[in-house]
Amino acid sequence: MNKILLSLLFAASVAGCTGMSDTQQRALTGTVGGAGVGAILGAIGGNAGLGAVAGAGAGLAGGLIYDSVKKSEAQAYQDGVNAGKRQASSTTR
Repeated sequence: MNKILLSLLFAASVAGCTGMSDTQQRALTGTVGGAGVGAILGAIGGNAGLGAVAGAGAGLAGGLIYDSVKKSEAQAYQDGVNAGKRQASSTTR
């Protein structure tokens, strides 16, 4: 039963990512992945439902943190590109 539920959650997350922003995709992926891992660990501990809920929360937080890091990385790259363009245009004058 748990394998079927995990398969359905995974399929829904992959199919549901169409047309979503990067932040939404990362949050959904983290939530579904966390719920899956939490359900497995919860089943080992005797309560798969509680494990899935805790895992989903942790996965959501992880997905949002990862999104923040990727956005900061992209902004730093763009700042470097812009600085290089300014420097190149000032030396050609």
